[in-house]
Amino acid sequence: MNRFHFYAMVSRMKYINRWGLMNNTKYENLSEHSLQVAVIAHCLVLIHNKRFKGNADPERTALLAVFHDASEIITGDMPTPIKYFNQDIISAYRGIEDKACDKLIALLPDDFKEDFESILKMNDEKDKELKKFVKAADKFSALIKCIDELRMGNDEFKKAKETIEESIQKMNMPENEVFKNEFLPSFSLSLDELD
Repeated sequence: MNRFHFYAMVSRMKYINRWGLMNNTKYENLSEHSLQVAVIAHCLVLIHNKRFKGNADPERTALLAVFHDASEIITGDMPTPIKYFNQDIISAYRGIEDKACDKLIALLPDDFKEDFESILKMNDEKDKELKKFVKAADKFSALIKCIDELRMGNDEFKKAKETIEESIQKMNMPENEVFKNEFLPSFSLSLDELD
């Protein structure tokens, strides 16, 4: 009987902490982050389809989001200031991420590999439009982390929040504006205020 380690490896997302250079009041792991990105990406596509007459697949987008940082199981979470320091580092790190995805795909049975090649590398032409929603959801997840930390009195995340808000604005996506106006304010509320 063959044994394949892919899903056991994916389950290790819970051991990869994010925001390694920042003082956190609560650590966020890659598994928690990926779920939040998937939920938000799904929402952004629903907004796209229902408010802007789009025709994108929200479920496929959520699936891509679940696995969008899976390479970090192998690479760890590279801090943003380092990862995007210059074009040479960006290119080199993309190559490292690509090799990490290859390593994960190698842990699958042959009849699963093609499916996960398109999921992990998001290189399928039909997914090109969906990638922008995953990227936007990734930014919103980071923004929500900043909001959470600031609510706990942690000013360490003040500049990060400003930078992330600017990057979301620069995406020029109307779906982002809807999410920002209709859903994001709730993340600043307490449990008792969410009814």
